[in-house]
Amino acid sequence: MINIVNFEHNKLTIKNWQLRENENWCVLGRNGSGKQYLNQLLTGALEPTSFEQLQSPDKEKVGIISFEMQQDTYEQTLKLEAPDDIDADDVGTKAKNFLPKDRLNDPLINEFGLSHRLETRYIQLSTGESRKLLILQAIFSGIELLVCDNPFDSLDSESCEALSIALERLSKTGVTVLLMLSNRQDIPVWCHNIAFIERGRFDVIGKLDNIDTKNQLDALLSPATDKTSWPENMQELSDYKHPYLVKLSKGTVHYNGVNVFENLDVEIKPLQHTLITGANGSGKSTLMQLITGDCPQCYSNDIHVLGYKRGSGEAIWEIKKQMGIVSSELHRQYRVNGDLLTVVLSGFYDSIGVYQQTTPYQINIARQWLDKIGLLTHQKSLFQSLSYGEQRLALIARALVKSPYLLILDEPTQGLDELNRHRVLNFLEHLATQKHSTMLLVSHRKDEFLSIFKQHIKL
Repeated sequence: MINIVNFEHNKLTIKNWQLRENENWCVLGRNGSGKQYLNQLLTGALEPTSFEQLQSPDKEKVGIISFEMQQDTYEQTLKLEAPDDIDADDVGTKAKNFLPKDRLNDPLINEFGLSHRLETRYIQLSTGESRKLLILQAIFSGIELLVCDNPFDSLDSESCEALSIALERLSKTGVTVLLMLSNRQDIPVWCHNIAFIERGRFDVIGKLDNIDTKNQLDALLSPATDKTSWPENMQELSDYKHPYLVKLSKGTVHYNGVNVFENLDVEIKPLQHTLITGANGSGKSTLMQLITGDCPQCYSNDIHVLGYKRGSGEAIWEIKKQMGIVSSELHRQYRVNGDLLTVVLSGFYDSIGVYQQTTPYQINIARQWLDKIGLLTHQKSLFQSLSYGEQRLALIARALVKSPYLLILDEPTQGLDELNRHRVLNFLEHLATQKHSTMLLVSHRKDEFLSIFKQHIKL
């Protein structure tokens, strides 16, 4: 299916790679390693400078599923559903609209766990659900090669297993699966062939069960020593005078007559770091939005956040200036294409972009955080020009820049490679020792259930 020898381009180099039909491959690569250029090669968007052999499937037979593609689809759907473009009675683009009408009863839809979501609007699907829907769309279009970029990110353990089984079965139906992964822990046991890409150089490593393969990956993914200093705090926890950061009594959220959750009690005291887990669709992100004020039903609930009771005439910006937020929803919404330094500075104002004069002190703090996440040299690069993982790191720095009392992290490591994910987790462990920000983390990954979390809420 793929036969490439001595492929040269200033963004991508491949010495020797053969992929046969019904073989399943995994390409490991860090954020910014050049995985997107391999995608561009397979879709015909990257022309070589030179090559000895270059054989790959017809571009119409290749399906690429990535975070970037999901973001584009989300934005296009939003535009289609703009108030000026749809009738008042129009309910928007449903999940089923992405699939052929004659395949809506295909058993594969049920295997992907989407049968009950076909009537749901696309923009209301979770990140994991929309990814599975786009995979199904590609499969039903008749592709021969399916390329999935970190498909297991943001899925709960049961959904990961179900998706893994479904992808494995594809190889028995004439579809070859190529996984682009950022973490070794995500490699499924059925994916036997491993390659590695770093700074645009693609190398075949070997078989997954080979000890030499393991040793090579250990060497390639060993973390460098972090010698950067930690940024200074802009406010002190001793200034916070309330017993709770969050107090929700008998919380209930429902849409269209269906309860997301009901009678939920949540109490979070300062430095009571809290982990929230649960299956996809159990209400984790809704709970986060209830706390941040982004769920309109927060005003019909008995909830106090950072000393303010919702619905008591409080100014939402007074609350948010003491709160840092990282989420897939924020990432989706951050479509202003400013430079990286501006993105981090926007955390001081809880805005998408910066629309007022920043101070030299704020710029200095923002640069300290960029240095801490390893992106200081990219401070003038456009946010949209960075890889998805690098963008996510920037949004984490944006959340931390004002030293918030409450740090809300809704799957913050989604899209991050193995090294950067551990860097973020190390951030969190260090923040706990600083005894300042209280963390509220949503995660599906068991290796992120850190000992710093003193409370565990399972929805």
